[in-house]
Amino acid sequence: MARSAVVQEYQAPGRIEENTLTLDDKIQREIEKNGIVRPKGYTVSFHANSSVEKFHFGQSHPMKPWRLTLTKQLVMAYGMHTAMDLYLTRAATREEMAEFHTEDYLDFLKRVTPNNMLLEPRLAQYNIGDDCPIFDGLYDYASLYTGASLDAARKLCNEQSQVAINWSGGLHHAKKTEASGFCYTNDIVLAILQLLRYHPRVLYIDIDVHHGDGVEQAFWSTDRVMTLSFHKYDKDNFFPGTGPLSSTGPENPLNPGAHHALNVPLHDGIEDEDYVWLFKQIVEPCVGAYQPSVIVLQCGADSLGCDRLGCFNLNIRAHGRCVDFVKRLNLPILVFGGGGYTPRNVARLWAYETSICIGCSEQLDEKLPAHTPALAHFAPDNTLFPPLSEHGRFENKNSRQYLWSLVEGIHKQLAYLESAPSVMMQHIPPDLGGIREDVDREIKEEREDGDDRYRKQNETGAGTLGELVD
Repeated sequence: MARSAVVQEYQAPGRIEENTLTLDDKIQREIEKNGIVRPKGYTVSFHANSSVEKFHFGQSHPMKPWRLTLTKQLVMAYGMHTAMDLYLTRAATREEMAEFHTEDYLDFLKRVTPNNMLLEPRLAQYNIGDDCPIFDGLYDYASLYTGASLDAARKLCNEQSQVAINWSGGLHHAKKTEASGFCYTNDIVLAILQLLRYHPRVLYIDIDVHHGDGVEQAFWSTDRVMTLSFHKYDKDNFFPGTGPLSSTGPENPLNPGAHHALNVPLHDGIEDEDYVWLFKQIVEPCVGAYQPSVIVLQCGADSLGCDRLGCFNLNIRAHGRCVDFVKRLNLPILVFGGGGYTPRNVARLWAYETSICIGCSEQLDEKLPAHTPALAHFAPDNTLFPPLSEHGRFENKNSRQYLWSLVEGIHKQLAYLESAPSVMMQHIPPDLGGIREDVDREIKEEREDGDDRYRKQNETGAGTLGELVD
């Protein structure tokens, strides 16, 4: 028998082929290539519970919770999760949600199902319909995204984090006693109530294409929260039809909330440079006049071009520049998601804005990692920055004269603020639902000690609800 038929000639191994690397190896390569490291001088925390991704509003409904799955996959494919503290969050308790919502409304959300909804006499009262349908697990869905927002707020309050992210939150339309605009519980309001236990003043900034009406309404009569919303405004033809420039809080000047609700109403088709210019011209003086001690930023992705329900021409980088500007103010930030109805672009945006939060956006490769699960969703370009403003473009109806009038209108309202309101801070009551104080204290002590072994040990663990899992 010929020798070659039995024994093959030995060949020295060449370069290891990409397809022989483990997923961890591939992610590590992305981390090194993109310069992803933990931020120096501040901590970013990422709050999520994957159970919230499985819910389904209905085949034709624009809201797709699986957009969160795509977002998470991009964040992890780049290796950004290694630069953050990761928290597996628990669902909010009924008592926690009752800090804002009424008992009757919460009872309704818990008992109603697709099987019994026709027997429920209060569907109209609670604004249930095409926009806010009843689906299996509705109460669980609302309590899960709300629980993540509460957890993020608490980490800011106890200074375990300086930038806390919950992309499943940001559902800004829900009211005290009713659902609205795909939102069932207002996690933003509940998170701000948590922040007010520790922070004297909260600035809420909303860059969703829709007006942040639920948050504005909740804090209409207080000077401890200033709401600032950038949105498309058309009273008769665009939801929710609220938020004109003239709507600035209670008309009675003696009401503490007077001049503390600021609105920036925009027309169709605003472009990148105009939007970023306007944002900076307004946000900076608001921060200077109001002097917040923490900022809550709602990053609705429906203000992007090509959104299923949007009407702006913004690209991902421009939206991200607004987040970067807020981050550079060096205040604690609570970052939320919100609207966004073209899932692949929602995921691109929130992954990019995660990179901004951890400080690695400038060196991030715009070509999506080849090992990204569900990469086909981002075809054919597989890039982080598709030219959204070039497709389905809206005519820009925002003249520079009009934009200047918005700036002048906001500055006029700020002139009514003689100074930032002083607040007598009382003892902060214990968190409802039993915050894991012992776990939080342990984590903080371990971080202060700088024990690297503790972090390495936790990188391989699944964690428990409310516990650090990175």
